[in-house]
Amino acid sequence: MNLPLPLLLLPGLMNDARVWDPILPALGAARSVHAAPTHLHDSVARSAQAAIAGMPPGPFAVAGFSLGGYVAMEVCRQSPERIGGLALLDTGAGADAPEARQARLRMLQAMGSRAATLDQIAAGFAPRVLHPSRLQDQALLALLADMARSVGAEGFARQQQAAMDRPDSRALLRDLRVPALVLCGREDQVTPLALSEEMAGLLPDAELVVVEGCGHMVTLEKPGVVGSAMRRWLERVDISAQR
Repeated sequence: MNLPLPLLLLPGLMNDARVWDPILPALGAARSVHAAPTHLHDSVARSAQAAIAGMPPGPFAVAGFSLGGYVAMEVCRQSPERIGGLALLDTGAGADAPEARQARLRMLQAMGSRAATLDQIAAGFAPRVLHPSRLQDQALLALLADMARSVGAEGFARQQQAAMDRPDSRALLRDLRVPALVLCGREDQVTPLALSEEMAGLLPDAELVVVEGCGHMVTLEKPGVVGSAMRRWLERVDISAQR
Protein backbone atom coordinates (compact mmCIF):
# COMPACT_ATOMS: atom_id res chain seq x y z
CA MET A 1 0.00 0.00 0.00
CA ASN A 2 1.36 3.40 -1.01
CA LEU A 3 1.88 5.99 1.70
CA PRO A 4 -0.24 9.15 1.46
CA LEU A 5 1.43 12.08 -0.22
CA PRO A 6 3.27 14.52 2.05
CA LEU A 7 1.44 17.76 2.70
CA LEU A 8 2.89 21.27 2.78
CA LEU A 9 0.91 23.84 4.82
CA LEU A 10 1.44 27.58 4.41
CA PRO A 11 -0.01 30.06 6.94
CA GLY A 12 -1.43 33.52 6.32
CA LEU A 13 -0.64 37.11 7.25
CA MET A 14 0.40 37.49 10.90
CA ASN A 15 -0.01 33.72 11.36
CA ASP A 16 2.42 30.95 12.22
CA ALA A 17 1.94 27.19 11.93
CA ARG A 18 -0.59 27.23 14.78
CA VAL A 19 -3.25 28.49 12.39
CA TRP A 20 -3.36 24.91 11.05
CA ASP A 21 -3.33 23.10 14.41
CA PRO A 22 -7.11 22.56 14.82
CA ILE A 23 -7.40 20.62 11.57
CA LEU A 24 -4.33 18.41 11.92
CA PRO A 25 -6.24 15.47 13.51
CA ALA A 26 -8.41 15.27 10.38
CA LEU A 27 -5.41 14.80 8.09
CA GLY A 28 -4.49 11.31 9.26
CA ALA A 29 -1.61 10.10 11.40
CA ALA A 30 0.10 8.35 8.48
CA ARG A 31 0.58 11.54 6.46
CA SER A 32 3.82 13.50 6.63
CA VAL A 33 2.79 17.12 7.29
CA HIS A 34 5.19 20.06 6.95
CA ALA A 35 4.30 23.66 7.87
CA ALA A 36 6.55 26.32 6.32
CA PRO A 37 6.67 29.96 7.46
CA THR A 38 5.57 32.82 5.23
CA HIS A 39 7.23 35.68 7.15
CA LEU A 40 10.93 35.07 6.53
CA HIS A 41 11.11 36.46 2.97
CA ASP A 42 9.71 39.55 1.27
CA SER A 43 8.58 37.77 -1.90
CA VAL A 44 6.29 34.85 -2.59
CA ALA A 45 8.98 33.46 -4.91
CA ARG A 46 11.57 33.18 -2.14
CA SER A 47 9.04 31.88 0.38
CA ALA A 48 7.97 29.22 -2.11
CA GLN A 49 11.56 28.26 -2.91
CA ALA A 50 12.35 27.79 0.79
CA ALA A 51 9.15 25.81 1.39
CA ILE A 52 9.89 23.45 -1.51
CA ALA A 53 13.43 22.92 -0.25
CA GLY A 54 12.03 21.73 3.06
CA MET A 55 9.86 19.01 1.53
CA PRO A 56 10.94 15.37 1.12
CA PRO A 57 11.80 14.22 -2.41
CA GLY A 58 8.99 13.40 -4.78
CA PRO A 59 5.42 14.62 -5.21
CA PHE A 60 3.46 16.38 -2.50
CA ALA A 61 0.22 18.27 -1.92
CA VAL A 62 0.17 21.92 -0.88
CA ALA A 63 -2.41 23.94 1.03
CA GLY A 64 -2.26 27.68 1.57
CA PHE A 65 -4.38 29.94 3.77
CA SER A 66 -4.77 33.63 2.83
CA LEU A 67 -1.22 34.91 2.16
CA GLY A 68 -0.15 31.27 2.23
CA GLY A 69 -2.41 30.73 -0.77
CA TYR A 70 -0.30 33.16 -2.80
CA VAL A 71 2.79 31.20 -1.79
CA ALA A 72 1.07 27.88 -2.56
CA MET A 73 0.31 29.02 -6.10
CA GLU A 74 3.95 30.07 -6.48
CA VAL A 75 5.01 26.61 -5.26
CA CYS A 76 2.92 25.18 -8.10
CA ARG A 77 4.57 27.59 -10.54
CA GLN A 78 8.08 26.64 -9.46
CA SER A 79 7.62 22.85 -9.15
CA PRO A 80 4.61 21.86 -11.29
CA GLU A 81 5.91 18.32 -11.81
CA ARG A 82 5.86 17.63 -8.05
CA ILE A 83 2.38 18.93 -7.22
CA GLY A 84 -0.17 16.22 -6.45
CA GLY A 85 -2.90 18.52 -5.19
CA LEU A 86 -3.66 22.13 -4.26
CA ALA A 87 -5.92 23.57 -1.55
CA LEU A 88 -6.62 27.30 -1.44
CA LEU A 89 -8.32 28.60 1.70
CA ASP A 90 -9.66 32.16 1.91
CA THR A 91 -7.34 33.63 -0.68
CA GLY A 92 -7.37 34.93 -4.24
CA ALA A 93 -5.47 34.36 -7.48
CA GLY A 94 -5.15 37.92 -8.76
CA ALA A 95 -2.39 40.44 -8.14
CA ASP A 96 -2.84 43.02 -5.39
CA ALA A 97 -5.46 45.64 -6.24
CA PRO A 98 -4.29 49.30 -6.04
CA GLU A 99 -6.51 50.04 -3.04
CA ALA A 100 -5.23 46.98 -1.19
CA ARG A 101 -1.66 48.00 -1.91
CA GLN A 102 -2.32 51.48 -0.52
CA ALA A 103 -3.85 50.01 2.64
CA ARG A 104 -0.77 47.84 3.15
CA LEU A 105 1.54 50.81 2.65
CA ARG A 106 -0.43 52.86 5.18
CA MET A 107 -0.03 50.11 7.78
CA LEU A 108 3.71 49.86 7.15
CA GLN A 109 4.07 53.63 7.31
CA ALA A 110 2.15 53.75 10.61
CA MET A 111 4.51 51.17 12.07
CA GLY A 112 7.57 52.89 10.68
CA SER A 113 6.56 56.22 12.20
CA ARG A 114 5.62 54.50 15.48
CA ALA A 115 2.04 55.75 15.10
CA ALA A 116 0.88 52.17 15.65
CA THR A 117 2.43 49.03 17.09
CA LEU A 118 2.07 45.56 15.66
CA ASP A 119 -0.16 44.66 18.63
CA GLN A 120 -2.46 47.57 17.80
CA ILE A 121 -2.59 46.65 14.12
CA ALA A 122 -3.31 43.00 14.98
CA ALA A 123 -6.10 44.02 17.38
CA GLY A 124 -7.60 46.21 14.68
CA PHE A 125 -7.65 43.25 12.29
CA ALA A 126 -9.95 41.18 14.51
CA PRO A 127 -13.28 42.66 13.33
CA ARG A 128 -12.23 42.09 9.72
CA VAL A 129 -10.91 38.55 10.04
CA LEU A 130 -13.44 37.04 12.46
CA HIS A 131 -17.15 36.39 12.17
CA PRO A 132 -19.07 38.74 14.51
CA SER A 133 -20.08 35.76 16.66
CA ARG A 134 -16.41 35.13 17.53
CA LEU A 135 -15.34 38.65 18.48
CA GLN A 136 -15.76 37.92 22.21
CA ASP A 137 -13.82 34.63 22.05
CA GLN A 138 -10.92 35.61 24.28
CA ALA A 139 -8.91 32.44 23.63
CA LEU A 140 -9.14 32.97 19.88
CA LEU A 141 -8.24 36.66 20.17
CA ALA A 142 -5.27 35.77 22.37
CA LEU A 143 -4.05 33.21 19.82
CA LEU A 144 -4.27 35.73 16.98
CA ALA A 145 -2.31 38.26 19.03
CA ASP A 146 0.34 35.71 20.00
CA MET A 147 0.80 34.54 16.41
CA ALA A 148 1.23 38.16 15.32
CA ARG A 149 3.91 38.64 17.97
CA SER A 150 5.68 35.47 16.81
CA VAL A 151 5.77 36.83 13.24
CA GLY A 152 7.01 40.17 14.55
CA ALA A 153 7.06 43.62 13.01
CA GLU A 154 9.83 42.81 10.52
CA GLY A 155 8.14 39.56 9.51
CA PHE A 156 4.84 41.40 9.06
CA ALA A 157 6.56 43.96 6.83
CA ARG A 158 8.08 41.17 4.73
CA GLN A 159 4.67 39.50 4.39
CA GLN A 160 3.04 42.75 3.28
CA GLN A 161 5.79 43.36 0.70
CA ALA A 162 5.36 39.82 -0.65
CA ALA A 163 1.60 40.29 -0.92
CA MET A 164 1.98 43.63 -2.71
CA ASP A 165 4.41 42.21 -5.27
CA ARG A 166 2.72 38.87 -5.91
CA PRO A 167 1.99 37.88 -9.51
CA ASP A 168 -1.40 37.19 -11.02
CA SER A 169 -1.84 33.41 -10.87
CA ARG A 170 -5.13 32.95 -12.70
CA ALA A 171 -3.53 31.57 -15.87
CA LEU A 172 -1.55 29.13 -13.72
CA LEU A 173 -4.75 27.73 -12.19
CA ARG A 174 -6.30 27.05 -15.61
CA ASP A 175 -3.47 24.64 -16.41
CA LEU A 176 -3.24 22.93 -13.00
CA ARG A 177 -4.75 19.50 -13.55
CA VAL A 178 -4.60 18.07 -10.04
CA PRO A 179 -7.31 17.55 -7.40
CA ALA A 180 -8.02 20.97 -5.89
CA LEU A 181 -9.99 22.35 -2.97
CA VAL A 182 -11.14 25.96 -2.81
CA LEU A 183 -12.65 26.92 0.54
CA CYS A 184 -13.92 30.21 1.95
CA GLY A 185 -15.90 31.52 4.89
CA ARG A 186 -19.26 32.90 3.75
CA GLU A 187 -18.67 36.20 5.58
CA ASP A 188 -14.96 36.59 4.74
CA GLN A 189 -14.31 40.35 4.47
CA VAL A 190 -10.62 40.05 3.59
CA THR A 191 -10.80 37.70 0.61
CA PRO A 192 -14.50 37.64 -0.29
CA LEU A 193 -16.25 34.56 -1.58
CA ALA A 194 -16.28 35.89 -5.15
CA LEU A 195 -12.52 35.37 -5.28
CA SER A 196 -12.90 31.70 -4.33
CA GLU A 197 -15.70 31.24 -6.84
CA GLU A 198 -13.39 32.65 -9.51
CA MET A 199 -10.55 30.26 -8.57
CA ALA A 200 -12.86 27.25 -8.47
CA GLY A 201 -14.08 28.17 -11.94
CA LEU A 202 -10.54 28.34 -13.28
CA LEU A 203 -9.22 25.08 -11.80
CA PRO A 204 -10.05 22.02 -13.93
CA ASP A 205 -10.71 19.70 -10.94
CA ALA A 206 -11.85 21.77 -7.95
CA GLU A 207 -14.39 21.35 -5.16
CA LEU A 208 -15.68 24.67 -3.83
CA VAL A 209 -16.62 24.62 -0.14
CA VAL A 210 -18.41 27.59 1.43
CA VAL A 211 -18.23 27.60 5.22
CA GLU A 212 -21.39 29.09 6.71
CA GLY A 213 -21.34 31.42 9.70
CA CYS A 214 -17.61 32.02 9.27
CA GLY A 215 -15.24 34.88 8.55
CA HIS A 216 -11.71 34.81 7.20
CA MET A 217 -10.04 32.62 9.85
CA VAL A 218 -11.70 29.39 8.76
CA THR A 219 -9.23 26.91 10.24
CA LEU A 220 -9.69 28.47 13.69
CA GLU A 221 -13.38 29.37 13.47
CA LYS A 222 -14.77 26.19 11.89
CA PRO A 223 -12.07 23.51 12.14
CA GLY A 224 -14.54 20.63 11.91
CA VAL A 225 -15.91 21.75 8.55
CA VAL A 226 -12.47 22.62 7.21
CA GLY A 227 -10.95 19.37 8.44
CA SER A 228 -13.65 17.31 6.72
CA ALA A 229 -13.17 19.20 3.46
CA MET A 230 -9.40 18.77 3.66
CA ARG A 231 -9.77 15.06 4.33
CA ARG A 232 -12.04 14.62 1.27
CA TRP A 233 -9.56 16.55 -0.85
CA LEU A 234 -6.58 14.49 0.35
CA GLU A 235 -8.44 11.26 -0.42
CA ARG A 236 -8.83 12.50 -3.99
CA VAL A 237 -5.15 13.49 -4.05
CA ASP A 238 -4.00 10.06 -2.91
CA ILE A 239 -6.25 8.22 -5.37
CA SER A 240 -4.97 10.39 -8.21
CA ALA A 241 -1.34 9.81 -7.17
CA GLN A 242 -1.81 6.03 -7.35
CA ARG A 243 -3.05 6.02 -10.93
